Amino acid sequence: MFKKVANDLLGLSDIGTVIKPADYDKVEADDYIMHEEDEKIYFLIKSKTDEYCFTNTALVHVDGTSAVSKKRTLRRYNYHTHRISNVSLETAGTIDLDVEIKFTMGGEHYSIDVHKKHIEEIKDLYKALFKISEIMHDNEITTQYANRSLDIASCTLNNVRNAEINLAEQFKEINQFAFNWLVDTRDQYSTKDFGHVFEKFINN
Repeated sequence: MFKKVANDLLGLSDIGTVIKPADYDKVEADDYIMHEEDEKIYFLIKSKTDEYCFTNTALVHVDGTSAVSKKRTLRRYNYHTHRISNVSLETAGTIDLDVEIKFTMGGEHYSIDVHKKHIEEIKDLYKALFKISEIMHDNEITTQYANRSLDIASCTLNNVRNAEINLAEQFKEINQFAFNWLVDTRDQYSTKDFGHVFEKFINN
């Protein structure tokens, strides 16, 4: 019952409002956060129709079809499977009431209107998302380098292979090495938790 009147309590309109941590329990998105796995909300934008909840591991979007509809669609985009790119911030003009934070996540483009009174908070979110996009880009490039180096090593080994070596045993060893290499590369360069980035840039 309490969350049904949250929009009125928080004074929300179609233009988003940045929700303070003390009010996170008033929003729907909080119900879908994996608190059991130490997921934590770092930034939350809410309008009458939508909630954009940025946690240390994902963007949780509670998507409302209209201001009068009670239906909501929950979409969850984990950072380690949905790369963030094209982060930009459009500030307000003299007569504008809102600013826009824009980014692409996976194949989805987001343009979120937020009341200009929250410009300082949105600047912090912009910096956090931009830094995350940089880390994701660097991880992708490094992973490509790691995979290329594995291909080069495999070709080199094939060229110098000793005919007297048992081929089945050699294949088993090479296959295991390659598997371990790829798993280690994924673990090292596929960041799942960006809490440290939000901690650095988000000043609640």
